[in-house]
Amino acid sequence: MTRYSRRTLLKAGAAFAGASAIGSPAILSAQAARIKIGHLVPLTGFLGAIGSYAQLGVKMAAEEINASGGIMGKQIDLMSEDSVNPATASTKAQRMIEQDGAALLFGEISSASSLTIMQVAERNKKVFFSTGARSDALRGKNCNRYSFHCDIPNTVMVNAVGTALKQQGLVKGKKFVTLPADYIFGHDLLKAAKVFFDANGATLTGDELIATDVTDFSPYLLKIRQAKPDVVCSNLAGNQVTTLIKQYSEFGLPYPIVGFNLNTADAWAAGDGNLSGTWPTVWYHTLDVPASKAFVAGFLKKYGKPPENHAWIEYVAFKMMAQAMTDTKSTDTDKLIAYFEKETEFDILKARKAHFRAWDHQLMQEAYPFTVRPKGQANDQWDFIALGTAVPKAGEPLEQLAPTQEQNPCSL
Repeated sequence: MTRYSRRTLLKAGAAFAGASAIGSPAILSAQAARIKIGHLVPLTGFLGAIGSYAQLGVKMAAEEINASGGIMGKQIDLMSEDSVNPATASTKAQRMIEQDGAALLFGEISSASSLTIMQVAERNKKVFFSTGARSDALRGKNCNRYSFHCDIPNTVMVNAVGTALKQQGLVKGKKFVTLPADYIFGHDLLKAAKVFFDANGATLTGDELIATDVTDFSPYLLKIRQAKPDVVCSNLAGNQVTTLIKQYSEFGLPYPIVGFNLNTADAWAAGDGNLSGTWPTVWYHTLDVPASKAFVAGFLKKYGKPPENHAWIEYVAFKMMAQAMTDTKSTDTDKLIAYFEKETEFDILKARKAHFRAWDHQLMQEAYPFTVRPKGQANDQWDFIALGTAVPKAGEPLEQLAPTQEQNPCSL
C-alpha cells in the first residue's frame, strides 16, 4: 500500500483547487453559450408511438436552428426525455429547471402529464409550451400564466367533426354511444361531446369510461350491439384507438364509427380497410401549402417516412419559441409571455397564420375533418386519409370553434 505524507496530500489538494478555479470559468462560459430547453414526451406506454414522432419533429427543428447559427448566437441544447407518467414528468421537469438549467419547458402529449408540468412551470416561473395535450381543462380551470397550448383543444375537435357530421345528416335525432378514455383527456372530451349533442338534437345513450390499459374491447362492443345506436363515437387516445378500430371491424358491427380524437400515427397503424367514418386532425402531411410540402419533403429525406401530426406540431412550436427568443433577444420569462400575449402571428405551415389568445394562451389555428378512402384506393400505407376543408372556413374568425371567454373559466 502506498503512503503519502500530509505535506504531499496538502500540496496535491491545493493543486486540484487551483485547477478547479481555472477550469470552472471555462466550463461556465461553455454552458452560458448554450440555451437549454427541457423537452418531455411519452416514448413508452399507450402514447409512445405518437411520442416518437413528436421527438423526431422537435429534434429536426432544433438541428435546423443550430445549423443556421442558433438563437442570439447561441446553440440550442435540447434535453429530451421520456415523460413516462404524470409523477415522473413532474420530477423530470423540476430537475431540468433546478439542476440542468433549462430556460423553459417544452413538449408532452398526455393531458395528465401536461398538467403536472404546468404546475412545475408555475412554481418555477418558467414558460411551458404544451405541444400535444388537448384537454379543455388545461386552458380552462387549470390554466396558468406560464403555460401556452399549441394543439387544438377537445372542444375544437368536437366542433370540427360535429360540423362535418351535421352536413352528412348524422347528428340531429340520432342516438350516440361514446367510448371515452378514463383520464382527464377522456373526461374532458366526453363533456365537450355532451355539450355538442345537447345543442344539436342528438341523444347520448351510453358512455362507459375505459381504462388506458384496456386491450380487449369485446365487452364494450357486445353492449354496443345490444344498444343499437345510430353512431358509435371513439373518445380514446393513443394505440387504444387502433386496437378498438381493428376489433370493431372484426365484430362486423353495422353502426358507423366516428371519433372526436385521432392522431394520424394511430390511423396509419389501423391499416387500410379497418378505419372508416369522420375524424378530426390538426394537420396532415398531404396539406396543399408550399411551406408544409417543404417540411414534409425534409422530414421524408431525413427519416424515410412522412411526419405525423405530432411531429409537425413539435416542429412548428419549437420554431415559434425560437422566433420569440430571437425577436425579444431574451429567454426572460416575462418578456416571452408579453411577446405571446400581444398575439404575435406565426407561420405554422398552414394557409392561415396562428396566434396565441392573450387571455387563455390557446393557439388559434385551423383544424380539419377527414374521412377515409375506400379499401384499395390508397397509393401507399400513409395515403388512405382524405383531408376535408379547413375549419373555420376562410374569412371566418379562427376563434369560431373554440370556447368563448364566457364558456372558459380560465383566469391568468
